[in-house]
Amino acid sequence: MKGVSKLFRTSKKGAKPSPSSAFPERSCRQFSLAEMKIATNNFDANLVIGEGDFGTAYKGFFNDCNGTRIVAIKRLKLNEDLRNEVVFVCQLHHPNLISLIGYCIDEGVNILVYEFMVNGSLFSKLHDRLSWKQRLKICVGVARALHYLHSGVKQTIIHRDVKPTNIMLDKNWEAKLSDFRLSNMLPPGIKYVEIKRDSETTLRYLDPECFITYRLTDKTDVYSFGVVLLEVLCGREAMDFRLMEKGQGLVKWAQKCKREGTINEIIDPYLMGKIDPECFKIYVDIAISCVRNKGEARPTMGEVELILEHALELQQSADAAMKDVDPTGDVCIYPIDEYTCNDSSGDASPPSYVHN
Repeated sequence: MKGVSKLFRTSKKGAKPSPSSAFPERSCRQFSLAEMKIATNNFDANLVIGEGDFGTAYKGFFNDCNGTRIVAIKRLKLNEDLRNEVVFVCQLHHPNLISLIGYCIDEGVNILVYEFMVNGSLFSKLHDRLSWKQRLKICVGVARALHYLHSGVKQTIIHRDVKPTNIMLDKNWEAKLSDFRLSNMLPPGIKYVEIKRDSETTLRYLDPECFITYRLTDKTDVYSFGVVLLEVLCGREAMDFRLMEKGQGLVKWAQKCKREGTINEIIDPYLMGKIDPECFKIYVDIAISCVRNKGEARPTMGEVELILEHALELQQSADAAMKDVDPTGDVCIYPIDEYTCNDSSGDASPPSYVHN
């Protein structure tokens, strides 16, 4: 059985350097298949917490020095290679990136072991009654993670698969970006990497420019995150069937409503009257900026993070100033008729706001 050290070993002459060379080393435990079977009661179907193109995820239990630990065990399909994810995640460290505990390569089985996320994925909560501040905090957390990947390490990392199913929520509703199977690293001085035409990237979140050119840039992640921002505001999926019947997806619908001055129509009904109008305008502006057709017209993740943090501060200040705020958040207190935004060209410069 091969140890993880081989994955991080310096490459031979003439070979491409390992992605791990860009990061400080971080420990990662190697498990045996026998341990994984014990942790999942022999991959008991009753412990399944998720299934997807990657394989099946189980809730697992194993004992360590602190007692029984609950983990998420992701068993990959036979043709799935875990090396890309191990190389990236085991050496990245940020509070808004999911923590990889270890891995298993044994008897032809590939498994990844992650910290267990009590509140599941953002996808599972899209239709739940999350407060606006909860949603904003989740978006801020994801923005921080992406900003870190784009600018906080020696070489830019493009996540490439930003979507609600890959945004996990811990017991405090803190967002944790996960799934680095498709991630790419940009070589120094290079602004894009080319991908295969049979790319696995989820089309509904795929940057239209990348779809045409097959070139990945940091703005590819910005577009995908913009779609997520719209989903969070609307409480709808990117390919909402109600919209598809009208021949449009969520992005086109939101852009159309903004142009026509009917942007309030896209708000999740549960949130009506619960969003500070100024916060709403800023949020919609940055979301629409993220999904512009041309990558160069989109903001950077650093700008997105800054503006979302400002939006959250505005909401918190507005709530604190309202003397009639209901503790349960069930009373509409903000004027709905102020939920408007000025239209702007689809390829205009990203919005800018003063961050107090």
